[in-house]
Parts: sequence; C-alpha cells; structure tokens
Amino acid sequence: MDTVEIARWQFGTTTVYHFMMVPLTLGLGMVVAILNLMWVRTGKEEYLRMTKFWGKLYLINFIMGVATGLVQEFQFGMAWSEYSRFVGDVFGAPLAMEGLLAFFVESTFLGLWIFGWKKLKPAIHALCLLAAVAASWLSAFFIVIANSWMQHPVGYDIVDGRPILNDVMAVLTNNTAIVAIIHTLFGSVAVAGSFLLGIAWYKLWKRRSQGIDTVDENGYVVVGDSGKGAQDKKDYAVWFRSLRIGILIGVIGFLGTAFSGHAQAQLMIHQQPLKMAAAEAACHDGTAFSVLTLSDPSARNCSNVDTIFEIPGLLSFLAHDNFHTDVKGINTLQPEYEHMYGTNLGDEPQYGDRSGEDIHYVPLMIVTYWGFRLMITFGGLAALACALAWWLTRKGTVPQSKWLMRLAVFGILAPFGANVTGWVFTEMGRQPFVVAPNPDLPLGQRIYMFTEAAVSPNVSAGELLFSLISLVLIYAVLMVVEVFLIARYVRTGVVASMPELVTSDKDDDDTNDPDSHKNDDVLAFAY
Repeated sequence: MDTVEIARWQFGTTTVYHFMMVPLTLGLGMVVAILNLMWVRTGKEEYLRMTKFWGKLYLINFIMGVATGLVQEFQFGMAWSEYSRFVGDVFGAPLAMEGLLAFFVESTFLGLWIFGWKKLKPAIHALCLLAAVAASWLSAFFIVIANSWMQHPVGYDIVDGRPILNDVMAVLTNNTAIVAIIHTLFGSVAVAGSFLLGIAWYKLWKRRSQGIDTVDENGYVVVGDSGKGAQDKKDYAVWFRSLRIGILIGVIGFLGTAFSGHAQAQLMIHQQPLKMAAAEAACHDGTAFSVLTLSDPSARNCSNVDTIFEIPGLLSFLAHDNFHTDVKGINTLQPEYEHMYGTNLGDEPQYGDRSGEDIHYVPLMIVTYWGFRLMITFGGLAALACALAWWLTRKGTVPQSKWLMRLAVFGILAPFGANVTGWVFTEMGRQPFVVAPNPDLPLGQRIYMFTEAAVSPNVSAGELLFSLISLVLIYAVLMVVEVFLIARYVRTGVVASMPELVTSDKDDDDTNDPDSHKNDDVLAFAY
C-alpha cells in the first residue's frame, strides 16, 4: 500500500463528492433569492410557491454541502501536514477569509431567512437570503483563490525555502483565480438551470398524465384545475415558469462557461503547458486539435499514443487565436521540465521511500485527455437539452412522452458531470506538483512542491485506508439520504413546503398579499 496514493484517493474522493453539492448551492441559491424578491415585488402567489419549493431543495443540498465540506479542512492538517506547513503562511489567508467573512455571514443570514418568515418584513426577509447567497459566492471566491495559488503562486517571498505572503492583493487578483471563479460560477448557473428544467418537466408531465392539463387541436396547453387546492392553475404557473427560467439560465451558464473556459485554457497553456499538452495527447509541436486519440491507459509518454482524427489549426486557435502558431507538445516540454526541476526526487526526508525515484512530469493522459473532452461533452449536452426543451415547450406544456420526461430528469446530471470532470482534469493535470511553479518568475524565485513531499510523515497507509473506506461509506449513505429527500419533496410538490395550500380555505385574493402568510408554520417550511 502506497501512502501517497491512498492519501490522494482520500482527498480526491471527498473533494469530488463535496464539489457535487457546491455548484447546485451556488446556482440554485441565487435563483431562489431572485424568486423571493419577485414575490415581494409583485405579490403573486406563484413566486411564493416557487420560492418555498425550490428553497426547500436548496436547503437540503446546502446542509449536505456543509457537512461534507468540513472534512476538507481536517484533511489539510491530518493527511497533508507537510503541505500545510509549507504553504500555510500564504494558503491560510484566503481560507481564513472564507471562514470569518463568508461562511459566518452566509450561515447567519440563511438562518434569518429560514426562521424569519413570520418575524421579518417580507423585503428584509428576502434581502437576508440575498445576503446569504452573496456570501456563498464570496466563499467560493476565497476557495478558488486558494486553489488558484496552488496552480499559479504569486505574492510571496521565499524565506528559509518556504513562501511567505508579501502581497495579499496579488493573491486576491491572481489572473488564474479571476478566470477560474467566473468559470465556476457560470458552471453553477448551468447546474441550476438543468435542475429546474428536469424537475419542472417532470411535474408538468405529471399534470398531463393525470389529465389536469390538456392541449387543444393546435397543440397549445389548456390549463386545468384538479380541485384539490395545490394542483390548481397557479401550480401550473409554478412549473412552467420554473422550466422557462431553467432553460434561460441553462443557456446563460453554458455560454459563460464556454467563453470563460476558453480564457482559462489560454492561461493554462502559458502557466501549465504540459497539462494542456497531455489534455490534447499532443506529443509533437503542432496546430491540430485531437478529436480522437487512443493510447495505453497507463501512458505517461508518447510511445503508445495513436491519433485517429484531428482538426488542423483548431488547437492554435484555442491557444493563440490564430490557426498557424505551433503549440508545444509533450516531447518538447518534458525535457524542459526535467532541465528546470530535475529528473529524480531528492534524498530529503520528506520523500521517504520515494527518494531518488523518477519524476513523471506528464500527468496520466487518459485522465486529462478524456476528462477535458467529457467536460465539454457534458456541457454541450446540457445546452442542447435547453434548446430542445425550449422548442418542445413553446406551446405551453411538455409532451406526454414518458421517455422524454426521463431524459429531462436524467439530464440534470449532465452539468454535474461537466463540473466534476473539469475539476478532476484541473487537479490531476497539475501532477506531479501539489504547488505548481510560476513560469512568469525567474527560476530561482519559483516556489513549487512535489505531491510526494506533502503527505503527513507520521500517518500510515493503514490509517489512511481505514479513513478512506469509512468516509466513502458515510458519504454513500449521505448521498442516498439527499437523493431520497429531494425525490420525496419533488414528488410531493409545493405542498411539501406549503401544507397550508391543502388545508387553508382562503380565497385567491388573500394569497396575493405577502403579509397574508405571516401565520404559516415556519417549521413546515424548514423541516
């Protein structure tokens, strides 16, 4: 058993799981905040129902995200103490800001929103959620700053071989971080769009299958009323508006991630050229973009790489905005890395049994190559689903096809897949560095750290394996719980968060006034 590999599996598993919660929290939170403000502004019952329904799903995901995110902080000290000791003077600053400024603000205002339905004025109450969501976006920014410093270190002096922060603004304005946070937030918006689209499609299909909504001879919707309180015409408005909002923000999210991803790739080609060369399986200098390349799954060199189909000039366009400038390949870059950073790990104690081993500067190409393409594919599928949904629902409802409904529901996973594969590509493509060197600095001023040197020296492989298995089992249970809760409340519909809809005898005019709901049981919404 290899301590480093098990530690990497542990951190990778828990981080990827946690990151599946993050985009939905960031994207859906902003949607719910806007819906809440729309209810306060217009007084329309549909917006209140949308706020409470989507807000309840947002809370379920938020709580799971907090529970799984806390583990990350402990791993830095327990499994990666050498890394924490090495970069703590720089890396700790954005993490402290995330905790003190963002997380506390986020938690405080979210609590006020959850329990303030009967206590706060509607406008103040809505602004509490907006403040909580803004704090969550700020929290994401600080986390991305910390991660981007690992990708492109800036704003430090080297003292006794360690980086010491000397320019906090350089860290906060790191160009890698700015592009990465834009990419992350647009990716989160895309996740929220597909989430709304898939669930709203299911609920509209359910209304049609139950005969509540029908279509006329031209295929346009005829909105019905089941007479059961919650499944009325306003219920239809909830789902159709949610679906249209999902389509809109899904397209916005895709366009934003596409353009920001292009900018991020151009930065990456300059800052981590070997990562991008591995992502393209580009063994030789050239201009062509690989559409399909096959190789040995464990390949870290070009001896068994076979390019099947490529598009001439496209890689140069992506990298340099022209079709003729060569992009360096692996065979050119690897000797450069070996010349600058050595061919073997040193004899220092932090390398342990790995002292003297060869350094593999080329990351595992099957991960970088297919991770990059799966990210693009999943994102494209999500955008295509939005375009198709817009066309199929142009007459006011969804088709009766059960297969289309299932595709819409499973389509929720597409942008999640894009986010996860993109994250894996970004992190595994940085190997063998846990802190990659900054090529903009003179060689003697570059700080970097190999992953083998970052693991805690006194943690055994057995301890790490036990914690890995334990966390995987716990996270599997948490995943089942989250999916069960979300599915349960989706099937129940708006009454899951507004039981008064089936028990109240108020007329429609009463529900248009935000103050008319001040007697609602807040616990029915929160729990």
